[in-house]
Amino acid sequence: MIRVLLCDDQSIVTEGLRVILRQPDDIEVVGTAENGLEAIEQVAELAPDLVLMDLRMPVMNGIQATARIRQEHPATRVLVLTTYDDDEWVFDAIRAGASGYLLKDTPREQIIAAIRGTATGGTHVDPKVAGKLFQYVAQPAALPGASTLAVDLSAREREILEMIAEGLSNAEIAERLFLSKGTVQNYVSTLFAKLDVTDRTQAAILALRYGLVSRP
Repeated sequence: MIRVLLCDDQSIVTEGLRVILRQPDDIEVVGTAENGLEAIEQVAELAPDLVLMDLRMPVMNGIQATARIRQEHPATRVLVLTTYDDDEWVFDAIRAGASGYLLKDTPREQIIAAIRGTATGGTHVDPKVAGKLFQYVAQPAALPGASTLAVDLSAREREILEMIAEGLSNAEIAERLFLSKGTVQNYVSTLFAKLDVTDRTQAAILALRYGLVSRP
């Protein structure tokens, strides 16, 4: 069962999401929050697997809440569901640790699929937003040390990083490479440490932008 916390300042949205997520038998809505601060408190109390997070909210916005949740409760993943596709919102949400970014006009079937995929380690980005990310990663690398970082990756680490950039979960990577899930998890943890990231989406974007893997 995937335990989901809904965070949106509009009650009509959270009620609508409750109805949508009542249909699958593998998803359970364990609580709701009206702002980022409430979401942090609810995550500490309920330990959901995933937070479906809006961005522009009173008291504390979704980007600030995402950063806090990912720092304080790394086992809980955050999937953004918002109406905003401005570059600033998209990039800040990813930097904060969001594992995916969906717009509120996303069909219900895709929202459900994104929740399932994100909960198992995948990444999901709305096609309207993906173009912005690719434009960003296509820019020339500006950080010093990028070439050194590439040299530090073993062939197996680079192979797994390629698959992370494709959006594969640990289980899918393990199946493709004939490795155990535990071995893949160890590789992923090592990659996160070398790339200085805390999330698969951040790792994929960094790897693409600085040429550590080829573009999918």
